[in-house]
Amino acid sequence: METEHKTTLTEGTLHDSYHAALQHSHDEPADNDLVIGVVREPMYGIQTHLDDNWPTLAPSRELLTEFKETADEVGHNEAVTAVNFRERYQNWLTGTEQKKRINQIVDELRSGTDVWLICYENTDDKFCHRDILKSEITQAANNQK
Repeated sequence: METEHKTTLTEGTLHDSYHAALQHSHDEPADNDLVIGVVREPMYGIQTHLDDNWPTLAPSRELLTEFKETADEVGHNEAVTAVNFRERYQNWLTGTEQKKRINQIVDELRSGTDVWLICYENTDDKFCHRDILKSEITQAANNQK
């Protein structure tokens, strides 16, 4: 059962996965990989599988709250469109701290480190902000060439 998604950038590879996949050993980062949580509020024991959590790369608290409330009414994937999630999250990622963290990830990848982005959603079935974040990291890496 393959759950991770990966993109090779420069020397390292950018992976994304979700907490349950790590918890049940479906995905197993190497010891020297950098495993970063990109969740606003760590829960359910996720910290035991992370090197660090960077909540600044999670959606803003406001967007996340609105998304969750809307998802309760219309469904998870439908809420993405209903709250204009993609555009709002991309705008969030233009902030100074967000850009700094994205550039740190690019630097890690360039140094040959594999980086894992971890959240709670299995993207085989549900949308997750990691898809957008990975695209932004890839774009930042290409812009820095």
